Amino acid sequence: MKVVILAGGKGSRLLEFTKKIPKPMVPIKNKPIIIHIMSHYAKYGFKDFILATGFKHKIIKNYFKKKYLKWNIQVVNTGLNSMTGGRIRRLKKILGNEKFFLTYGDGVSNVNLRKLLNYHNSCKATATLTAVRPPARFGAIKIKGNYVSVFREKSSLDTGWINGGFFVFDPKIFKYLKSDKTILEKEPLTKLGKKNCLFAFKHRGFWQCMDTMRDKELLDKSKQI
Repeated sequence: MKVVILAGGKGSRLLEFTKKIPKPMVPIKNKPIIIHIMSHYAKYGFKDFILATGFKHKIIKNYFKKKYLKWNIQVVNTGLNSMTGGRIRRLKKILGNEKFFLTYGDGVSNVNLRKLLNYHNSCKATATLTAVRPPARFGAIKIKGNYVSVFREKSSLDTGWINGGFFVFDPKIFKYLKSDKTILEKEPLTKLGKKNCLFAFKHRGFWQCMDTMRDKELLDKSKQI
């Protein structure tokens, strides 16, 4: 089963690195974050990767030419300005009429990918996303009059569920991907939700994205990687 990793964005909030390298190549513990993501899939036996690149495509292409890994890796330039849905759409011929995994090139997790796939199959879903509770950035308080009546240290339980990536898609998804400008997270997933064809696999374990330098620093210190 193929694994698509979206690796074409500009990563404008990590300019300290992305002036020179694409975001998926930003190092976490001396390895590009994309290698950590791929290693997680490989751990579960999924080693057939398609990297959907765009911004600074050649850097990723050249890295995987030189780097020997016991994985099947295709690096596909899906356009400099393509949106997330558009990048997937450009892979239609490669993916064929089979279900596939998809995730972002800037988020890591310890989600059980076998359980995710089994859940997707049991639901007979067109699309399944991994729902996560993001790490809360601030402590929670309740105020009564001028007094703080409750103070609770920050916790992921203080936040709602969000899309953590780590999708499984059936090939029916291509019906919803109209052009390079299609944003997966907008019209396609919204329509699937309204049709009851989008399912959520709830993951309560480790998950962390890398949007900012603070996120990168958290990942560098994490014992989960």
